[in-house]
Amino acid sequence: MNDKVYVVIMAGGVGSRFWPYSRNNNPKQFLDVLGIGKTLLQLTYHRFNGICPPENVYIVSNSDYAQLIKEQLPDLNDDQILLEPSRRNTAPCIAYATYKIKKKDPDACLIVTPADHTILMEDLFRNAIHEAIAAAQHSNNLITLGIEPNRPETGYGYIQFHTEGNGNVKKVKTFTEKPHLELAQKFVESGEFLWNSGIFIWNVNTIIQAFEKYLPEIADMFNDLSDVYYTQKEAERIQHAYAITKGISIDYGIMEKADNVFVVPGKFGWSDLGSWNALHEIRDKDASSNVIDGNVLLYNTKNCMIKGEENRLIVVQGLDGYLVADCGDVLLICRKDDDKLFRSFVTDVRNHKGDKFV
Repeated sequence: MNDKVYVVIMAGGVGSRFWPYSRNNNPKQFLDVLGIGKTLLQLTYHRFNGICPPENVYIVSNSDYAQLIKEQLPDLNDDQILLEPSRRNTAPCIAYATYKIKKKDPDACLIVTPADHTILMEDLFRNAIHEAIAAAQHSNNLITLGIEPNRPETGYGYIQFHTEGNGNVKKVKTFTEKPHLELAQKFVESGEFLWNSGIFIWNVNTIIQAFEKYLPEIADMFNDLSDVYYTQKEAERIQHAYAITKGISIDYGIMEKADNVFVVPGKFGWSDLGSWNALHEIRDKDASSNVIDGNVLLYNTKNCMIKGEENRLIVVQGLDGYLVADCGDVLLICRKDDDKLFRSFVTDVRNHKGDKFV
């Protein structure tokens, strides 16, 4: 265990592509999506047991979810829960945690991870994390974890890396956002590309230098708050800061611009669980490739995801490749792989039926 390592878990998303199971007041990171008795946030938190002390784990989330976090992770103290008054994407979220941790430990090494990803082979994941820590802790390297692709996935970003050089820490050439299928196929065939996991490792001073160079307004904003971190004035000043801070992702704001970015390739059963289709891929299936979660009877049905509640019986006949999600006051039936439509569903429901259903 390394007491100089800190984990920052980003847990502020709304999970709209998992609607209607995921709702604004209880998004997917707070749900037991895998059906194993633990939420995605709890799984992410426990994934780092033994890597750093529990007091070095920080959660950054929207203020709406403060109570959910405290209920699911009761061992955290209030200083470990960083509450954003509004959503500003990942760069301000990471800056907030970075500058606060810097005040406590000027030599900290940070691991930044989303709260809603799954990792099936945690021993291999830990090996990759330890490699990344070793490469980042006493250097000016910005490290990310890359996932060795097993298919031409169009829903993930890609990282191209230099194949030459010794060791498993590779210099990054380019980042590419979600490519079309033909390009994704070429990426996979080349052997030079990895999926972008959105998991980062760096020492606190290196990432602060990057903020100062590429996002100076955000750097100035959170540096100016140094006198109030860990005090009763923190929440009030954060409220003001977020009112005037622009939203931008860490990928676009820093990683795609910096020239000191490296990647550690890994293969540890990772999924970003970005859609019902992604969940269907990793869940246990019946003989007809159906994932069944609830009180369900199926007839001549295959490749489907059926989600319901135990007090309601769902009977399905003759479907192939569909999602049937009966969650609370919403029943959704649609093609499982049309995940790009889910944000449209949520927008239309909000416009025509009100916030009650989202």
